[in-house]
Amino acid sequence: MLNAVVQAAREAGSILLSTHDLRNAVSEKEGVGNFVTTYDVKVQNFLREKLLTAVPQAHFVGEEDTVHDDALHGLAFIVDPIDCTANFVRGWKHSAVSIALAQDGELILGVVYNPYRDEMFTAQKGRGALLDGQPIHVSARTMDRGVFCFGTSPYDRALRARSFRIASRLMDRMQDLRRFGSAALDLTDIACGRAELGFECILQPWDYAAGALILQEAGGRISQLDGSPITLDRPCSILSGNPLVHAAFLALELGK
Repeated sequence: MLNAVVQAAREAGSILLSTHDLRNAVSEKEGVGNFVTTYDVKVQNFLREKLLTAVPQAHFVGEEDTVHDDALHGLAFIVDPIDCTANFVRGWKHSAVSIALAQDGELILGVVYNPYRDEMFTAQKGRGALLDGQPIHVSARTMDRGVFCFGTSPYDRALRARSFRIASRLMDRMQDLRRFGSAALDLTDIACGRAELGFECILQPWDYAAGALILQEAGGRISQLDGSPITLDRPCSILSGNPLVHAAFLALELGK
């Protein structure tokens, strides 16, 4: 099953690399600066066909669907065809194909593919996390030696002040910050030790499902900002990190 998902992600990534004339392919969804392109739909349709052919007993929860299927019962693929479309349409070359598989609400498989760097992150429940077939692990850096990633919840401007308040508190305690735009790639960067912490005040499950399993299998921790479990059936906040920094964030109550 993992090989089939990896192959589907790699082929979907080739669609991103072959794009042209995006000026005529972009429209806006609900929320300020929330874009969708004909390529998002094309990649999602491709993945739906490929994944459900490989696992016909599963159902499909995709970002571009107008009505979202149940992710908490049975086998469910949870898919973001192009994570960070805003980067994609601007040519930033920092977007990803994100595919998770859940069984009755528990994540059992995750694949995140960055076609621009040809990096394939994979994980299966209880089997560890890999980057291009090699094991990865979160860093052991403490908060004062760490770097954090964060998202600004751009589609919900009511959360802007809280996002920057938390970022300011972290800047007083950590070495630096990074803002890349792709939640899936923030999670995989933490999973392989490139950063120590990440947060966003609200995200959709397809943004973080695959990356969440990869991070956990790499020894990391993920929760909501208050420490409660993440959800797969509705949006929630995200706090991710290596065990030391994740625990320090909660102990200091920096998410309030």
